[in-house]
Amino acid sequence: MNLRFTQLLKKFASFENQINNLPNTINYGRLIGINGLVLEAIGLNDIPIGSQCYIERTINNKNTVINAEVIGFLNGKTLLLSFNETCGVFPGARVFLKLDNKMNHIVKKVPLSTNLLGRILDGNGLPLDGLPALHSKYYTILEQDNNINPLNRKAITEVLDTGIRSINSLLTIGKGQRVGIFSTPGLGKSILLEMIAKHTQADVIVIALIGERSREVQRFINNVAKFKGLSRSVVIAAPANVSPLLRIQAASYATYIAEYFCKNNKNVLLIMDSLTRYAMAEREISLALGELPVAKGYPSSIFSKIPKLLERTGNLNKEKGSITAFYTILIEDEDQQDTVSHIAHSILDGHIILSRHYADLGHYPAIDIESSISRVMPDIIGSEQYHQASYFKKLVSSYQRNRDLINVGAYIHGNDVILDHAVKIWPKLEKFLRQEMSEKYDYFISCKQLNEIFL
Repeated sequence: MNLRFTQLLKKFASFENQINNLPNTINYGRLIGINGLVLEAIGLNDIPIGSQCYIERTINNKNTVINAEVIGFLNGKTLLLSFNETCGVFPGARVFLKLDNKMNHIVKKVPLSTNLLGRILDGNGLPLDGLPALHSKYYTILEQDNNINPLNRKAITEVLDTGIRSINSLLTIGKGQRVGIFSTPGLGKSILLEMIAKHTQADVIVIALIGERSREVQRFINNVAKFKGLSRSVVIAAPANVSPLLRIQAASYATYIAEYFCKNNKNVLLIMDSLTRYAMAEREISLALGELPVAKGYPSSIFSKIPKLLERTGNLNKEKGSITAFYTILIEDEDQQDTVSHIAHSILDGHIILSRHYADLGHYPAIDIESSISRVMPDIIGSEQYHQASYFKKLVSSYQRNRDLINVGAYIHGNDVILDHAVKIWPKLEKFLRQEMSEKYDYFISCKQLNEIFL
């Protein structure tokens, strides 16, 4: 009884201290306008960007609040972006700062720990899987460090086994490489990503689903769970219906998680679907803040934000692990490059192009081997495999350029040695490029089967 009474007294003392520490007045601002996505408030003085706020609203005669974040200042007004729908917000609504026990402004914190493995979270680090939230001791403020000395980066020297035959042998990926998967909608990029997540050898897999359809998010997660890959994975999901700020935070948070495990000497596979939807979210906010569009609706700031995000992956340090990253980029047309595609092409270490022609034939994965490239491939493979891969591409290219002549019977044998060889072994080439989702070919088997084509 004495012990229980002592514990009760301590609780009362703690509660009394919290009451005594409360301020005599509560400062708040007032909402004076909404300009697109941006909410404008006055009366919030000396608060830094990134501070968290509550904004009151009324729905069905009930008073509730929405969460918002300070994103800028203009002519004495504080600019905020809401994480929730602004339905029910009214002129003059009070805007309260979120404060901690010491009455300091609360800046966003998210969980960062090995306990994230097996979890599905949103861009704020809140659980989407129905499991309890992580303990507050694992929460930390994410401070972005873009000052990575390029001379400290470890060279890419090891092959990463993706389990996909055509990629392993013809577009060999290295640990720490950053690769873009370029595709118009409906060519099977999600299926290719699932195969990469399923078969790739990595210690930790971080999956960021940015701006995807909610159904697609659930399908992807279910397929990852089927092959028991969820136990070594962290999924960060921000579907298309959430705030653009949450989509941006989800992409950044997933990259932070990959950096965290990399610094703990793990080989990390980061899959982000898609980089284009991240760029679109950045565009929404930038235009709402008054930036002028300069290239297909994108403001000039996008030319720095995408490289900053991409440069946070790779081999960050000679003594640590690696982050091999796959980013999907949506393109409007296979022959037309948009702004995001141009930026990604110039920054990434390779690109895999998906072809409408192959997809229409039911050829999966629908990789356009002619147009795809791995920039580090010559440095990490032997000369024999490199020459075989180059010759394989030459055969495919020659056949595709003359496909119409071959189909109508106008092709005359003997005019082109390369084309003659391509026509002769085309069924073998086509079969080699095909692979069922359930099939897995490790790196050595892929190279062996490539070699057998030319025996």
